[in-house]
Amino acid sequence: MKILHAADLHIDSPLGGLAAYEGAPVEEIRGATRRATENLVQAAIEHEVDLVVVAGDVFDGDWRDYSTGLFWIGQLNRLNDAQIPVVMISGNHDAASVVSKNLRLPPNTTLLSDRHPETKVFDDLGVAIVGQGYATRSVIDDLAVHYPDADAGLFTLGLLHSSLTGRPGHDDYAPTSVEILRGKGYQYWALGHIHQREVVSRDPWIVYSGNIQGRHARETGPKGATLVTVEGARVANVEAIDLDVVRWHLCAVDASGSASADHVLAAVTEKFAALTAERGSRLVVARVEITGASAAHDEMWRNPQGIEAEVRATARQLGGVWVEKVKLETRRLVDLERLRNDEAVAELSARIDQLKSHPELLEAFAPQFDALRTKLAADVHVAAGAPLETSGIGGPEHLAQCLEASRELIIALLAEDAE
Repeated sequence: MKILHAADLHIDSPLGGLAAYEGAPVEEIRGATRRATENLVQAAIEHEVDLVVVAGDVFDGDWRDYSTGLFWIGQLNRLNDAQIPVVMISGNHDAASVVSKNLRLPPNTTLLSDRHPETKVFDDLGVAIVGQGYATRSVIDDLAVHYPDADAGLFTLGLLHSSLTGRPGHDDYAPTSVEILRGKGYQYWALGHIHQREVVSRDPWIVYSGNIQGRHARETGPKGATLVTVEGARVANVEAIDLDVVRWHLCAVDASGSASADHVLAAVTEKFAALTAERGSRLVVARVEITGASAAHDEMWRNPQGIEAEVRATARQLGGVWVEKVKLETRRLVDLERLRNDEAVAELSARIDQLKSHPELLEAFAPQFDALRTKLAADVHVAAGAPLETSGIGGPEHLAQCLEASRELIIALLAEDAE
């Protein structure tokens, strides 16, 4: 028996401000969740699976229009035509959708209850699927503790949308523990909510399949579903299946051994060439971070916009790679030594260090960014895509980054004048 475990499809998830970037492949990225969902259905058909389970968050909240729901029903009908049953639970994002609650599902699809644990038994397969969805967006109770114990005569799979004991970057929903899951006697737990693939346990198997398509620069690397092969009422194999059509990468470039900006750009080109070679038919979206103590530091900081333009031009020349952001975070080989005798620079640097080490001093500047946060949120909301996350603008961390960038730019310009 083969079971395909998926979660967190987030169909038609909005974009986080990509429309603000000139030349961004907005339409290609906007359609990525749909194409990854099509890949999910195609994988189920090609692998001739006996069952598909979805551990929540098919949608991303309420739809902009009915086309989102119609698309999903169309994909379920493809599985229905292939005689592949589907069992789902709702997640926190699905619970936030009012419209999706009125969907008429095809006969092959079962949406388990969001009021209590429900069991769907497939006698022909010898398998029982147990799960409970979300009735509201925020579920802080342990749902799993109320799941029934496994039926000794069936392969039992638990569907659960949960953060377990907590995961960075994710809300602490339906918290539970490995010990509680293990105590139920299930052979496999199909988890959703966490977007990073993770095998939490192998005895029993407790698996986050991750989301099927990365949606922003923090969701890097391969994304997809998990193919579970069952033999003799036990898990014989668990395999990750890649489904993403746009892959996000953090492209880290160490400039410490570079003597010039040209050398740094050559290293960036090598990174891009490697990404291009392995991307297949996918679009690669890269966030470039240039770091390290480098002899090229001052040269790059004199014209950071020029460095960014060169990096973007390199990506366009190679093709198949789009640069989401370039972060220049290098430092000089001997920090400030060339300008130690400059009283103004020393005073400026000391004041920046003081402010960075005392976040409470930076809080006084926060109100000056209120109007900017409001304007940015409004501008991006009007553009295609999701409202930009603006809560951090003007906060201590953001201000500390701005201060450090200001110091490096000023010193680089002064060093140029001193030559």
